[in-house]
Amino acid sequence: MGFYDFAGSTLVHSVGGWAALVGAIMLGARKGKYVNGKIKPIPGHSMPLATIGVFLLWLGWFGFNGGSVLSADPALVSLTLVTTCIAAAAGIVGAMLTTWTISKKPDLSMVLNGCLAGLVGITAGADQMGLGSSFWIGLIAGGLVVISVMAIDRMRVDDPVGAVSVHLVCGIWGTLAVGIFGAMAGLKQFGIQLLGVGAYGAAAAIASVVIFSLVKVTMGLRVSEEEEVEGLDLGEHGLEAYPDLALQPGAKNSAL
Repeated sequence: MGFYDFAGSTLVHSVGGWAALVGAIMLGARKGKYVNGKIKPIPGHSMPLATIGVFLLWLGWFGFNGGSVLSADPALVSLTLVTTCIAAAAGIVGAMLTTWTISKKPDLSMVLNGCLAGLVGITAGADQMGLGSSFWIGLIAGGLVVISVMAIDRMRVDDPVGAVSVHLVCGIWGTLAVGIFGAMAGLKQFGIQLLGVGAYGAAAAIASVVIFSLVKVTMGLRVSEEEEVEGLDLGEHGLEAYPDLALQPGAKNSAL
């Protein structure tokens, strides 16, 4: 039908996003995340490490999108690398402005997800977008991811790293953007892109329910409450990630 998804905004990102959404719902929230009707933030332990991780992903995306050209055509590879980088930078700006407007401060964690949102958004059409289109795709993706993270949290779906917002919501946006900004843009192409989003979504969601259900009745999806409180570093590896902060044997970490 002409559905277009150059490097996987749908095939890679939205499929993973659907699976993440189903998994998060079936697994349930972390203990202490939602208490007495209130949302309790459980922040990560190192924003510098998170930032380095995003920079690594940004660099890797040049191989992800640039390599999807599947040739050494210098013009097309160069275009793809430039549109990818512009969208990532615009995603940062979009997320920063959105969180600054809503929360009165530029939240770094949201800014980092904004970068990834821009990268996910451009992936479906990185080989056919102009520089201006790439900017708008990334900027809108950056705003969308902030709003989505907040909305999903209010829905009591515990998504610690915003995976559903980054990969599903922005994957859908990037796929639809091909019908808005791409070389074949128009109502017909937009409709085809929308149909593709629905088809992939149905297949991925149904498959995820089946797979997670099988895991639940065999291995189980969730660790015991005791193991969750003690931490999976001990449960899975028998080691404490931060030995200087290790608890006495048998003690409970009330902070969790």
